[in-house]
Amino acid sequence: MRYFIHLSYDGTRYHGWQIQPNGISVEGEVERCLTTLLRTPVDIVGAGRTDAGVHARHMVAHFDAELPELVCRDGRISTLEFRLNRMLPPDITVHKIEAVADDMHARFSATSRTYHYYISTRRSPFSRQYVWQTHYDLDFQLMNEAAAMLMTYTDFACFCKSHTDVKTTLCDVMEARWIPIDSNVIGPVQPLVIAGQEEPTEWFFRIKANRFLRNMVRAVVGTLVEVGRHRMTLEEFREVIEGRKRTRAGESMPGNALFLERIEYK
Repeated sequence: MRYFIHLSYDGTRYHGWQIQPNGISVEGEVERCLTTLLRTPVDIVGAGRTDAGVHARHMVAHFDAELPELVCRDGRISTLEFRLNRMLPPDITVHKIEAVADDMHARFSATSRTYHYYISTRRSPFSRQYVWQTHYDLDFQLMNEAAAMLMTYTDFACFCKSHTDVKTTLCDVMEARWIPIDSNVIGPVQPLVIAGQEEPTEWFFRIKANRFLRNMVRAVVGTLVEVGRHRMTLEEFREVIEGRKRTRAGESMPGNALFLERIEYK
C-alpha cells in the first residue's frame, strides 16, 4: 500500500531535503527512522526538494509498505506517527501518516505549492535565524507591482539556477505578493511594536504556483529587492523575465528566511 507522510522541519542544520552523499538531509533522516521501525528498507519520495537551510511548515512524502494492522486507526497510522516522532530528531516533526490510493504521488499529484519568504527592515536579535534582515529602505508598493507581473508570464528561465537539467522552465504562478506582518499575525517571530512606528518593518512574500524551478523563489525575491531599492525599474523587471537569462536577474537570497508553507492535492 501507499502512504503519505505530512511533516514539517527546521532546515537550519540540513543540506536540504534530498539525500546528499556528504551531508545530512531531511529525507535521509526520515528514511533511516522508517527503515528501523518497519525493519525493512524504505524509500520515500518527497513532493519537492528544498535547498540547504530552507524550512518547511508542510512537506509531503510517500512510501510503499505493508504495515501491520495494529498501527492503523481511523485511516491514520497513529501508532507509527508516535513512534516515528520519538525517533526523529527534534527539528523534524511528523503530523500525519495516511493511506492513499496507489496512484497518488507526493510530487506529481500535487496541484500547488506555496512558499513564504520573510524580511525585516529592522535589526532584531530574535528573528535573525528565520528572517532576512536588511538596512535598506524598500518600496514594498513598487515590489508588489513587480510581483503582480509574475502572474502574467509562464516561462521563468531567468530565475532558474544555471546548469540544471530541467526539462521545462514553465510554471503557472497563481499568487505573488508582499504582505506586512502586524502584531495579530503569526509569522516566524512576533514583531516588536514600537510606539510611533507607522510603517510595518516585518514583511513576507507569498508565492503560489503549480511547480517551482530550482532556486526560483530566492531568485525572484532577490530581483524584487532590486526593484524595492529603486535599482531596477518595473520595465527592467519585465525585461529580465522576457530575456530568460539568469545573469540579468537579482542575486539569490539566503535560504534561512524561506519556508515551504503548503502543498495542495486534488
